[in-house]
Amino acid sequence: MLKKDKYKETVVKSLENLAQRNLIKVYGFVLMPNHVHLIWEMLQMNNKEMPDSSFTKFTAHEFKKDLKMHHPEVLEIFKSDKYDRQYQFWQRDALAVPILDKQMLLQKLDYIHLQYRDWETNSPTSTNTPTNTPTSTCTVTATVTPT
Repeated sequence: MLKKDKYKETVVKSLENLAQRNLIKVYGFVLMPNHVHLIWEMLQMNNKEMPDSSFTKFTAHEFKKDLKMHHPEVLEIFKSDKYDRQYQFWQRDALAVPILDKQMLLQKLDYIHLQYRDWETNSPTSTNTPTNTPTSTCTVTATVTPT
């Protein structure tokens, strides 16, 4: 899902919007072809929901809108049989690891960036060229940093 730049831009746009509204603080993130590594801090609620819910709802809506218009056959891959949704783009209950201190924050930042470098080095498609091949359901790995 995240191989095409337009979908990466949707993720970045959502993070920027939430950060500009002082709902989150982003310490670092890496966009992989089928998931996101994200180190952020939730600063306050976005009306009645947490910012991570706003993030996944906004990006999923944008992905669905684009796929419906330009790639309806790909949209079918994300069809869900859950009672509360038609499509699912993000893994539910993504891994969240509380960061307890600055040393742990730096270690996690190194880890997520090394994951990308390893993928880029070892991937046969490491040119990061957008493709029409969808990946499986995207996973957001959200590492929440307490204040």
